[in-house]
Amino acid sequence: MSRVLIIGAGGVGGVVTHKCAQVPEVFSEIVLASRTVEKCEKIRQQIARPIEIAQVDADCVPELVALIRKVSPDIVVNVALPYQDLTIMDACLETGVAYLDTANYEPREEAKFCYKWQWDYHDRFRERGLMALLGCGFDPGVTNAFCAHALKHHFDVIHTIDIMDCNAGEHGHPFATNFNPEINIREITQKGRYYENGEWKETEPLAIHKTFDFPEIGPREMYLLYHEELESLAKNIPGVKRMRFWMTFSQEYLTHLRVLQNVGMTRIDPVSFQGCEIVPLQFLKALLPEPSSLGEHYRGKTNIGCMLEGAKDGTPRKYYIYNVCDHAECYREVKAQAISYTTGVPAMIGAMLMVTGVWKGKGVFNVEEMDPDPFMEKLGTYGLPWTEAFLE
Repeated sequence: MSRVLIIGAGGVGGVVTHKCAQVPEVFSEIVLASRTVEKCEKIRQQIARPIEIAQVDADCVPELVALIRKVSPDIVVNVALPYQDLTIMDACLETGVAYLDTANYEPREEAKFCYKWQWDYHDRFRERGLMALLGCGFDPGVTNAFCAHALKHHFDVIHTIDIMDCNAGEHGHPFATNFNPEINIREITQKGRYYENGEWKETEPLAIHKTFDFPEIGPREMYLLYHEELESLAKNIPGVKRMRFWMTFSQEYLTHLRVLQNVGMTRIDPVSFQGCEIVPLQFLKALLPEPSSLGEHYRGKTNIGCMLEGAKDGTPRKYYIYNVCDHAECYREVKAQAISYTTGVPAMIGAMLMVTGVWKGKGVFNVEEMDPDPFMEKLGTYGLPWTEAFLE
C-alpha cells in the first residue's frame, strides 16, 4: 500500500493516473498535480475510484516542497516537462522522497539534452538514502530494459544496438505532434548523433534514413536521430561497438516541419513582435492540437523495439524484440493515444517496482541498471506485450 504523487496532467500523466488506479493493492492513494488544475479534474472524472488533485508550479521548488510535504507520498512520478526535472529532483531531495521520470533534463534556452545534469545528483540521492530512476517511459525505458533482458538471457556480448520507433497512426490533422510540440520539435530539428567504436558521431538533422519492414505495420522510412537512451546504454552495456536510434516520419510531416523551420517558427530564441517578446516555437505550440486531444480519432499502430547483434557462446547472434500498440485500443482503455500509453504504462510499472522494494538502490539510476525480469513480466500484464525473435 503506497501513496503516489504524479506531477503532470498531459497525455502521459493521464495514462499513469489511470494505470495506477488499476492497481489499488499497490497504489492505495493517488494525487495528481499540475500547473493547470482543470486538466487534473478532467482526468479525475475519467477514473472510477477517488483520487486527489492539486495545483503546483513545477518550476518552483518551494511550491513543490510544500505539496510533497502535504501529500507525504512514497514516490513522486514526474511526467511534467523535461525542463522541470531538476526542480522536482531538488524538491524530492529536500523532502526525502523517491523520484521517477520518463525523459531527461534539457534547459529551456538550448535545444540540448543529456544525462549529466541528472547524473550529477547521484551522490546527493545516495547520501539521503533515496532512489531516483531516470527515463522510465518506453524509449527511453522499455528499450533500455529490452537491452538488459537481451544481455542477461541471450548474449554474452552485444556489439550493435538499433532502436527503432515507428508510429503508423493517423490522427486526422495535417500536422500535429504526439507529445509536447515544443519538446518534440526541438528533438527532431537538432543534429543527429550515434555511437560507434567509443566515439560520438554527428550528422545533419534527418540526413541518414533507410526503410525497415515493421511487423504488423509494413515498410516505413526511418530517420537517424539522437535519443537519450543511447547515452546511458553506452555507459551501462559493456562491449557495445555501435548504437543508433531511428524514428519514422511521413513525408507530409517532414514537409510541414521544413516549411516551419524555413520561416523561423521552430526558433527557441525570443523575437520582438508588436512590442512584446515571444518565442516562435512556444507560439507554434499554442496553435497546434494538444497531444492529449488526438486520441479519440487516432487509428493505426505503433511498433517500437530493438535490433541487436552480438555473440552467445562464441556464435554470432541477431535478435529483434519489439512491442506493437494500437491507438484505438489505448483510447478505449484510458482515453489516450498509443504514444502516451507506451510512455505512461512503463512509468507506472517502474513506480510499482520501486515502492514494493523489487527495484531498490541509493542514488540515481537508469532502467538498464535494474533487473529486467520483473519489469518485462509486468509489461504484458499491464498492456504492453512484447515479441522476440532470433534472425538469420
